[in-house]
Amino acid sequence: MAKKEQGPLTGIKVLDLSRILAGPFCTMNLGDMGAEIIKIEQPGKGDDTRAWGPPFAGSEAAYFLGINRNKKSVTLNLKSEEGIDILKRLLKEADVLIENFKYGTMDSYGISDEWREKEAPRLIHCQITGYGGRGPRGKRPGYDFLLQAESGLMSITGEENGEPMKVGVALVDICTGMNATISILGALNSRYNTGKGQKVETSLYTTSISMLVNVAANHLVSGKPARRFGNGHPNIVPYRTFEAKDGSIAIAVGNDAQFAKFAACLNKEEWATDTRFTKNADRVINRQLIDQEIQNVIANKTVTEWLEKLLSSDIPASAVNSVESALADEQTIANDMVVNIEHSEAGTLKMLGVPYKFSDTPAQIDKAPPLLGEDNNDVLASLGYDEEYIKDLHTKNVI
Repeated sequence: MAKKEQGPLTGIKVLDLSRILAGPFCTMNLGDMGAEIIKIEQPGKGDDTRAWGPPFAGSEAAYFLGINRNKKSVTLNLKSEEGIDILKRLLKEADVLIENFKYGTMDSYGISDEWREKEAPRLIHCQITGYGGRGPRGKRPGYDFLLQAESGLMSITGEENGEPMKVGVALVDICTGMNATISILGALNSRYNTGKGQKVETSLYTTSISMLVNVAANHLVSGKPARRFGNGHPNIVPYRTFEAKDGSIAIAVGNDAQFAKFAACLNKEEWATDTRFTKNADRVINRQLIDQEIQNVIANKTVTEWLEKLLSSDIPASAVNSVESALADEQTIANDMVVNIEHSEAGTLKMLGVPYKFSDTPAQIDKAPPLLGEDNNDVLASLGYDEEYIKDLHTKNVI
């Protein structure tokens, strides 16, 4: 790995007490942007996702490796007085604390809002919870799968006449991690203006509700129940997959002018002047009819033939790729979205790249996901602890 350049968050120190996905995804993004991430883990065990395999690379699960690059790992027994003392010292030097403990856990460590305001007034405390602190389910723990079900996301996902389905990745966790990242960046800018840190909170519940976006708006405006459309769109037609001779093709016709071009591309120019299909609102009303008409035509050629024909007419379309195909795609490689990184135990690892680019202060990967506790000595020494004391902490299972 090349020497790390100055990133947009270089100089920001983040203490990461989170585990599983939402919090670690947030801190991976902060680390990609140059922040120093110190991941605090339980001695002898670490983040639960270290064991979430197979597959494994060396002793580490691919799941853990995929969301914990650009971090240091420090083990701390937070049930010990010395572990809490070390944590407090780290917090006094940190810019950001992120955690996803149950409500009351930080208070039980003696790290309350009052402690933060007195001992670390510039610290930004990001709390990720299941349901937030208010309401009848406030302070409950939350799980991505359950929140996909509870929020209504599953009810609008899946075949029109089939069962409700979850999304294929833990999307509520990922979006919660993004919200945490956004809120931390906002709080850092606020601190720049005020000189003070603050507490910010996001939850899986509020995130999952916010993810309903236009579907929620449709219901709130019309009062009508939201429903599933399979791979279709509630507000735009045609905007779905169709079956060609040899597989599925996704077609996204976003406006009426595009529909006229699309109709001509299918040698069905008459559709553009048919009052049932002329305007998008007409096509939404007559969704089943126009979708079936399109399907009848698409079935006559292969995916490759249709892609060539549609894209040359500026009609948005795509093959339905497998994950393997998408990761090997020339576009993926050209944008450095699959990269190689050297790991001390697992050797050369392939992992996803950074999805955003900065012109002057690049986001980048300069540290492989850490082994459990591999940075104990360096981080503790930076706090002024001597070698003998650190050895004693090991002996007493504090670290």
